[in-house]
Amino acid sequence: MNALSFSAALITFVSVVGPPKVLLSFAHLAHVHPTPQLRSIAFLSCGTAILIGLATSFTAPWLLDLFHISAPALLLAGGIIFFLYAIGLVLGIHIGSETAHEHGSDVTSAMRELLVPFVVSPLAMTALLIEATARSTWAWRSTVAGAYIVVIALDLVCILFLERVLRATHHATVELLSRLLGLLLAAVSIDLVLDGLGALGVRVLGHNP
Repeated sequence: MNALSFSAALITFVSVVGPPKVLLSFAHLAHVHPTPQLRSIAFLSCGTAILIGLATSFTAPWLLDLFHISAPALLLAGGIIFFLYAIGLVLGIHIGSETAHEHGSDVTSAMRELLVPFVVSPLAMTALLIEATARSTWAWRSTVAGAYIVVIALDLVCILFLERVLRATHHATVELLSRLLGLLLAAVSIDLVLDGLGALGVRVLGHNP
């Protein structure tokens, strides 16, 4: 692997699926699930995320060709969908949280709450597809997959290490951090849309893709 390329991919995935985003979702789960179940959720979620990441990384060119998707369209779609989710966070609406709280022992619902918003979010999948198709070599796609796996492993370590801290965190604090993160994610999603517009040749003043 090329160290510089790996570092660039690693930074990209830390920004879209790194611990700050995953820990926030896990903090909600920590208040309604016992410790053994939380650990099972963490391992299952991260394992699933790795499998999805590997499949997406290595099949990215064929996926885009199969569905006739261009890179600009992918950027626009991912940005718009993630913007809607981010607005939900700002307004205090957590996708999947209602089901998880209603069924405290439902591991499947808890996995969905941890996976869908952050780990396999539209932004994460967009980043994987864009990075994996940036170069047409298996070595590069392996680099992208490796960087994604490293970040998911980092998420798992942070979840297990900070479990007690998250459980002790007051609900109001989690909500405050959730809304702040929603604002930041909204800004990231808008930047993604602007990149898509720039790739289509639409000039946006003050924005450099």
